[in-house]
Amino acid sequence: MKKSRREFIKKSGCALGMVGLATQMEHFGLMSALAQKVDDQAAPEGDAAYKALVVIFWSGGNDGNNLVIPNHNDATISNYGVYSAARSNLAIPQNQLLPISVPRMGGLTYGLHPSLGVGATNNGIHELWAQNKMAIVTNCGTLVRPLTKAQYQSSQFMKPYQLFSHSDQVTQAQTSISNTQAFTGWGGRISDRMTGAGGLIPMVTSIAGAQLFTTGQTTLPLAIGDSNTPLANVLNPAGFTNLGGQARLAAFNSLRTMDLESAHIDAASNVTDAAMSANAALQNTLDTSVAFPNTGIGRQLRQVARLIKERNDLNVTRQIFYCQIGGFDTHNNQLTGQANLFTQYSQAVRSFYDEMGMQGVQDSVTTFTLSDFGRTFNPAAAGSASVGSDHAWGNHMFVIGGSVLGGNFYGMNTAVNGTPYPQLTLGGLDDTDSGTAPRGRWIPTTSVDQYAATLAKWYGLPDAQQAEVFPNIGNFNGNTNLGFLP
Repeated sequence: MKKSRREFIKKSGCALGMVGLATQMEHFGLMSALAQKVDDQAAPEGDAAYKALVVIFWSGGNDGNNLVIPNHNDATISNYGVYSAARSNLAIPQNQLLPISVPRMGGLTYGLHPSLGVGATNNGIHELWAQNKMAIVTNCGTLVRPLTKAQYQSSQFMKPYQLFSHSDQVTQAQTSISNTQAFTGWGGRISDRMTGAGGLIPMVTSIAGAQLFTTGQTTLPLAIGDSNTPLANVLNPAGFTNLGGQARLAAFNSLRTMDLESAHIDAASNVTDAAMSANAALQNTLDTSVAFPNTGIGRQLRQVARLIKERNDLNVTRQIFYCQIGGFDTHNNQLTGQANLFTQYSQAVRSFYDEMGMQGVQDSVTTFTLSDFGRTFNPAAAGSASVGSDHAWGNHMFVIGGSVLGGNFYGMNTAVNGTPYPQLTLGGLDDTDSGTAPRGRWIPTTSVDQYAATLAKWYGLPDAQQAEVFPNIGNFNGNTNLGFLP
């Protein structure tokens, strides 16, 4: 017999308090995850084989203009000369670019930042482009609906609230809702609707603390430390190992068998059982086979890889992970700072990709990037040795994995030349600005909603539930699948 919604809410709410008191575990996502099993929610469509999404948030607003750069001299479209002239001493020298050929751009050559190539630990992510395992979603950002320059400059058309504000744009990137305040993230909302794929731990895990992206209405995430914390310690309950601990544990286990006719106590007991079972499953874990760099993002991805390695013992078929690397608010000293961050990102992601290959799940795990916003094409503090860039809008996102249909640009076409790469013209049709001092803040032509919906469809979210997860997706003329995943 189906449980009523009221009973479900009572059970999940009670479980949060009971397990927190009983085990002193602070990972409340466990309680919500098990309590959801009493509700009649949707399981993944089709093949129930394992799949995972791993978001890497570039906190601070990455400068996509120095991430993906024209590396050609075609005069009909923005070329390296246009880029170099506009960016003055912020431009990356052309002979340092890592070349990529882009079929959608007529086979023209573009270049990736040099820090995405060969490094001290591995070969970085650049070579994954030629293997068609890496795609780039260009000129992507927060939108309520498609927006032209004329519409942007008119007060009659809705644009994302508080544009160019860090906190607001982080919120909108993580919620995919840009017309109103939201209290759940799109990762959490996916989990809300796919609880049939859950196991001993929540579907959603953050390795970077509490994040809006991971929070759902009925799902709370598991939040754990990076690989400096052994998995055996992640859920280990406190208070049972010192003097008298075994007696307390026996008493605790006995208490959990009593008064189970009460729905509240039964729910709390069941959730605690799951927490204890998950902890037992993590006591004898195997480490990664591939070496990871000892950086913040390297340790986060190594911890993700460890959890994926335990997927069968944890009985999970779907997982979403949140990782984060900060420092991208490069108003000054961008060349040095961004190069260091890209090195960290590239080396860690390549180790993670190779580790997924060793685990036999390379085709089942997709990593992708998000960021607050892009940055101005026109430099900040031009002429200074510490030159940087300011807050802008449209940006470029990376998607990497064995199932990715890579080696190409994806996204909706911009206003110029019918391509998804913005025209690098200050004050042009892709720029929010006009007048005598335009900054080059590209109006996104692909929304976070479309980007996220493509990832969610591959992950197994039914088409019928897309609007529940992405409330504004209907504003984008049916373009809900960008095609970078099968």
